[in-house]
Amino acid sequence: MRPDTPAENVDHNAEAARLERTAGLYPEDAEHLLVQAAAHLELSGDRPSATALYDRLLSSPEPLENPQLVRALKAANLWEYGHEAEARAIIDGVRASSPRDPAAWVIVAEALESHDELEAAHETFTEGARLLLTGVSEPPYSTHPLLFGRHRVRRMLGAGHDEWDALADTLHTAPVSLDELHDPKRVWSLGSDNPAELQAEIARLQSELTTAREALSRPFPVAVLHWPAGELAELLSAYPSLSSEYPSHEEHLATIEASLRELAASGTPNLGIVTGTVPSYEAFAASEASSPTDTTLLPQYATTLAARGLAVSWPPRGDVCWCGSGRAYEGCHGDDASL
Repeated sequence: MRPDTPAENVDHNAEAARLERTAGLYPEDAEHLLVQAAAHLELSGDRPSATALYDRLLSSPEPLENPQLVRALKAANLWEYGHEAEARAIIDGVRASSPRDPAAWVIVAEALESHDELEAAHETFTEGARLLLTGVSEPPYSTHPLLFGRHRVRRMLGAGHDEWDALADTLHTAPVSLDELHDPKRVWSLGSDNPAELQAEIARLQSELTTAREALSRPFPVAVLHWPAGELAELLSAYPSLSSEYPSHEEHLATIEASLRELAASGTPNLGIVTGTVPSYEAFAASEASSPTDTTLLPQYATTLAARGLAVSWPPRGDVCWCGSGRAYEGCHGDDASL
């Protein structure tokens, strides 16, 4: 997930530095971690340093998993601090490469849109949708921002609805419709003296922000840390003081399931489980200049594993249980009697 928390609430420079340290410990995950670090630098206002991280990735001798996404992010960032010509050249290159990742299309299209290049933004959204959605009966979740963005730009251009706009309407689940959300006339309501109109506009903006965050926050679940039996035994043997945190493996597993159910009941979306190992946890503690016995590191370790893309979604309905028993989830920890 690319962070969107304002700088006054998070020390983005410190978070970027932490992610860079973690990338050094886990080079196999460097691409994902450094993209996150660059996003924090952008939010801190240090856009040149963010560009340096993108360049570092693009010049790496190791092949990237998604080089066009990194190029798209670099272009959007460059344009924001005055390097328009270079940004346009990169955007043209990304479009010409026809990436299979919808995020790359969305980022370059939104960069064009944010700089009032509406026709070019519309062409880019449409190119991406045509490439990725032609002949697809059920658009994957990752492609929804393509359709939503295209709908938004077409409304600003005064274009009528087409089949993809209708599809975007069916995929949109927020209480405020896409037509209302993307109405170009909304901006005029901000100058109204009518409190009811202003309140309605605030509700629309909140809905739009929620939709955008949900669409662009993949995949970064709220993750709970799971220790397999052998790893937990090794952990407690090396660090006996952690036994107060983990009285037994059975209780540990029950606590995980109960915690996730409680989070789900409270409305928390995108839940997941990450599996820890003792060497990995010790390396993480060392990177934080702390001791593995510090229990405050445990949730931080879980978050770092999730940031590395190592979380599995919960609940795993129809699949084997997350606990490693080999049984179906519904017959294991998914059974209410197990709690």
